[in-house]
Amino acid sequence: MANTADAIIDRRRLRRKLTFWRILALLIVALALILFYFSVAGSDAFSSRSSPHIAKVRIEGTIFENEELLKRLKDVTDSNAVRGVILSVDSPGGTTAGGEAIYEAVRKLAVKKPVVAQVGTLAASAGYMIASASDHIVARQSSIVGSIGVLFQYPDISQLLTKLGVKVETIKSSPLKAEPNFFNPASDEAKEMIHRMIIDSYDWFVGLVQERRKFTHEQALALADGSVFTGRQAIANKLIDELGGEDTAIAWLKTKGVNDKLPVVEWKPVEKSSLGLFFSNSATKMLARYLGLPEESAGMLNQLTGDRMFLDGLVSVWHVDGKPAGAQ
Repeated sequence: MANTADAIIDRRRLRRKLTFWRILALLIVALALILFYFSVAGSDAFSSRSSPHIAKVRIEGTIFENEELLKRLKDVTDSNAVRGVILSVDSPGGTTAGGEAIYEAVRKLAVKKPVVAQVGTLAASAGYMIASASDHIVARQSSIVGSIGVLFQYPDISQLLTKLGVKVETIKSSPLKAEPNFFNPASDEAKEMIHRMIIDSYDWFVGLVQERRKFTHEQALALADGSVFTGRQAIANKLIDELGGEDTAIAWLKTKGVNDKLPVVEWKPVEKSSLGLFFSNSATKMLARYLGLPEESAGMLNQLTGDRMFLDGLVSVWHVDGKPAGAQ
C-alpha cells in the first residue's frame, strides 16, 4: 500500500512539473509570436513610409486633444516621402479645444503638402471644423455634414439631493465662482456668463468656416445654425467641394501634382497600447454580456460610457438622441 501511495504522489508531482513546463512553453511561444508580429508590422510600416506615397490619416470618433494624433500629423508633415495627404474624417465632433488643436495641425500640414478631406458617414461640428482645415473636401452623397455650433452641458442633481435629504453648503469668494455646479440650479447671472462664453467660441468657429469656405459673414451665419446636411445639400451650400470617395480624393491630389499611381499608405496609431486595448474591449464585452446585450453592443457601450459622456468644457458635437443638447 505504501508503495502504491508513493507512486501516486510521484505521478502527481510529475504532472505538476509537466503542467508548469507546458504553460511556460506556451507563454514563451505566445511572447515570441507577439514580438514577431510587432517587428514585422513595424518593419512593414517603416518600409512603406520610407518610399514616396500618399499618406492617409483617419480622424474618427469623438474628438479630443489627442497627443498621439497630433504627433502623427506632425510626422506626416515632416516626412519627405509623403507627396499628398488624405484625411479620412468620420466624426460627430467633440471638444472645441480638441478640434482647434487638430485644425491647427492640419493647417500646418497643408502649408507643406496638398491635403484633401474625404468624409465617410459623418463630419459634424468639430469633425467638420477639422475637415474645413483641408484644401478640398470630398463627401458621399449621403454623408452627414455640418452642425456648426458650440454647446456647454452640465448636470443639475439638486432635486435628486433634495429627495435624498442631502444639502450641499457652499462658501465662495464671489457669486460666479465655480458656476454652474451640480448641486444648485444655475442663476441667471451664471447662465449669462456661460452664454457669453459660448457666443465667443461660436463666433470663432463661424469665422473659421467663413475663411476656409470663402463665405461672406452672412453666408457663414446662415449655415451655422446647427443644421446638418447631406452631401448633396452640402455641395449645393458650398460646405464641401465634391461628391465621391477616396478615388475622387486621389484625383484631386493629381491636379496638385501628386502622382495618382503612388500607393496610399495609412499612417496608423502607434500599436504599443494594443494589449491594453484588448483588455479594455474585453471588459466592455463582459459588461455587455452582464447587461444581457449581444457582444456587438460593446462598441456602442464604449461610445456611451467613454467618449461622449464625459466631455469637459465647451463642446462642438452633434447629438443624435433627439433630446435638446444645449445652446447652439
